[in-house]
Amino acid sequence: MSTLAHVFEVRGLATIVLASIRPVVEKMHPPRALYCEFPLGRPLGRPGDADFQHDVLSRAFTLLDAGSGPVLVDHPEVIEEASEALACTMPARFDPSLPACVDEANGIRRAYDREVAARGVTSVGRVVDADDVPAALAVLQRIADGADWKSVDIPGGNTIALVHDIRTYYEEAALQLADGPAPGGRAAEIWFYEQTEAGRTVMAARKAIQDAAGPFPVWFYMAPGHR
Repeated sequence: MSTLAHVFEVRGLATIVLASIRPVVEKMHPPRALYCEFPLGRPLGRPGDADFQHDVLSRAFTLLDAGSGPVLVDHPEVIEEASEALACTMPARFDPSLPACVDEANGIRRAYDREVAARGVTSVGRVVDADDVPAALAVLQRIADGADWKSVDIPGGNTIALVHDIRTYYEEAALQLADGPAPGGRAAEIWFYEQTEAGRTVMAARKAIQDAAGPFPVWFYMAPGHR
């Protein structure tokens, strides 16, 4: 964004950067930047808090009044990264004959549907849709159980996009199932990878592909890099 800001400014278009990583803007010197120490992926701060988000935008647009630059201003509030999983009550097992992750994915479908109906949009759909998530998890479970990852039919042929769809399906359902306010920046990630059967299956499949000398990034980006 800092580089694009310079490009646009040369063309006569005034810019403001909402910066999430201070060392980057300190190095790139965009003409105007508001540094917001918020969780990555949440440049406007708290989800669902319109007043707070409007405050961020108001402070950013005020930078247009600066006579010269580069200008770097800190937003006065810091929002800490979530360190705990969101509190989410999951449906009980229904069909013990299915892999746990498949049964779990079936069990949260109604919650996912309610969330999509409420918002009118879903981010599931890079390589599978909601109907295909249980079957996709069954494929990953086979890999985790020892099947050759190159021989199974990975939906879309893309492990990274597939896990994106699975994780999004779960996190959208969690918005209906979670207790309390909107979760913090990493709370949903922690919940998915550490507390759901799907997350455990994804991590086990990722490890199996890595151990089988699967090339980077086929396995690596099945989970955030720090995992």
